[in-house]
Amino acid sequence: MRPVPGPLQIGLCQLNPTVGDIAGNERKIADALDAAIAAGAQLVLFPELAVTGYPPEDLLLKEHFLADARGALERIASGTLGIVALVGFPERADDVYNSCAVLAEGSIQAIYRKVYLPNYGVFDEQRYFQSGTGGALIELGDASIGLTICEDIWEPGPPASDEALAGATLLVNISASPYHVGKGSERERMLIQRARDNVCAVAFCNLVGGQDELVFDGHSLVIDHEGSVLARGKQFSEQLIVATIDPAAPRGVRLRDPRHRAINRRAHPSSPVIAKLTPPALPDPPPPLGGPIAEPLPRVAEVYAALVLGLRDYVHKNGFAHVVMGVSGGIDSALVAAIAVDALGGGDALALFLGRDPGRRARAGREPRGAAARASDRRRDGRL
Repeated sequence: MRPVPGPLQIGLCQLNPTVGDIAGNERKIADALDAAIAAGAQLVLFPELAVTGYPPEDLLLKEHFLADARGALERIASGTLGIVALVGFPERADDVYNSCAVLAEGSIQAIYRKVYLPNYGVFDEQRYFQSGTGGALIELGDASIGLTICEDIWEPGPPASDEALAGATLLVNISASPYHVGKGSERERMLIQRARDNVCAVAFCNLVGGQDELVFDGHSLVIDHEGSVLARGKQFSEQLIVATIDPAAPRGVRLRDPRHRAINRRAHPSSPVIAKLTPPALPDPPPPLGGPIAEPLPRVAEVYAALVLGLRDYVHKNGFAHVVMGVSGGIDSALVAAIAVDALGGGDALALFLGRDPGRRARAGREPRGAAARASDRRRDGRL
């Protein structure tokens, strides 16, 4: 009989990396890894392509960039003593893959490759990446965990459903899911449905921050197999979320509900186990189930926070020292000025008033002239 897994403590590191700044991103990941270990996490997730930032685009066509990313990943792996980490990076093999590295015991233990490469809207992944072949599991003690990257879980079937059929009771998803108005609630509803459909807990770790025209909102989640939110990250800010789940709970539901009896199969050819690892021990007694649950922002506050974060990161990540704005005094430019000050502070945002000076003509000693009079002057001077 397969042993029943005990509680599992998960960390979600929603980080704000900078595209191309591999050294800076490596430091961020290493610091967050240390924080997750200090918080008692057994498994910690980092976002999609956390090592390079998202989207790296044509940087992926440079061999030295891919080699530097691999070197950073190996150095990050050296810090995984007493924890298992899932880190997104671009993998250079026979082709380039959007991959999730399984790091433990100081080294790279296994690699999962993203299956579904989005190529619509703001996405252009098929230009740069090759697709993975299917789902994969890791075993963390007695817990079976299915691996997915971003778009993989938006699809209602494989690879997530294959991983559940192979015995996974937790689906993890590392993501760089960009924001639009209402995206957080839309994404949360989708993940709740995936948890219910597959009778699996879901842990979702999203990127946060602005990159050119894109904004990533965080809003990372842990959801149980019934669709209840156990933990929710803040929107538009970096955060380490630590939550405890019961990976054994879905097994009983699958056993009792005949609609899900097929999910009890212990092997599935398209979702192999790619790593068997021993998690660090939890304290006795273990922490209670669940974690922090941040309240989503109201709609207007959400949009404003996205604008502030997008502007702040655009200025700072491009190395600008300050900004200069032309304002008219109307409501539109007043809003722009408010966003700039909230994003950058008053000392780094200068507003120049571009409105008409009503006293200029009076000081010149003449009254304003109409359009017909001005046209007459131009004809007299030979300009018409």
